[in-house]
Amino acid sequence: MTTAESVTSLIEQFEAEANRDRPTEETPEIGIVMGSDSDLDVMSGAYDALTELGFEEVTDDENPPNARFTFETYVVSAHRTPELMYSYAKTAEARGLDVIIAGAGGKSADLPNMTASLAYPIPVVGVPVQEKSVSSVIGMPTGAPIVAVDAGKSFNAALSAAQILSREHDELRKRLVTYHGELQTDVGNVSRRLHEEGTDSFRNEQ
Repeated sequence: MTTAESVTSLIEQFEAEANRDRPTEETPEIGIVMGSDSDLDVMSGAYDALTELGFEEVTDDENPPNARFTFETYVVSAHRTPELMYSYAKTAEARGLDVIIAGAGGKSADLPNMTASLAYPIPVVGVPVQEKSVSSVIGMPTGAPIVAVDAGKSFNAALSAAQILSREHDELRKRLVTYHGELQTDVGNVSRRLHEEGTDSFRNEQ
């Protein structure tokens, strides 16, 4: 199979990173991959959730951001660039990743499943980009686990990834608790406003 130079260079990059000896604080904890850049509108929810929790995105491996928790983002097609998918998943642990969020669309949304198989035992949170992708993403056999969210819910996928990490990082656990507390506060405030203003006035303000 012919492999494009742009793909080969990424594979070489993954392999080089896997062979580097770096402290875990300097490597991304979470990897986000998607089958196509057309999936980014859906998968950007994961970006939103992670940045809200204080994560920063790594865009230069030589100069990672000065943040305790970071993530990386790539397009990795299971069907068009299987070698790239294989390299990304097989080097994930050696490159310091702790969790992968993988999203794909269409009826043959194979990227999350294959990534989960190749990256094992790293946990993979699968995101069906479309409703028709759900059965493909969750259809793993016994012994080949994947965690999955509902169609389009990449924000929840990122929260799940952060929850996994929080079991070993109390700082991140505190951030998650604070985030949840803010959600509760918002619900309480809205509930009081609805009750005190009445339905008609409340609806007219929305």
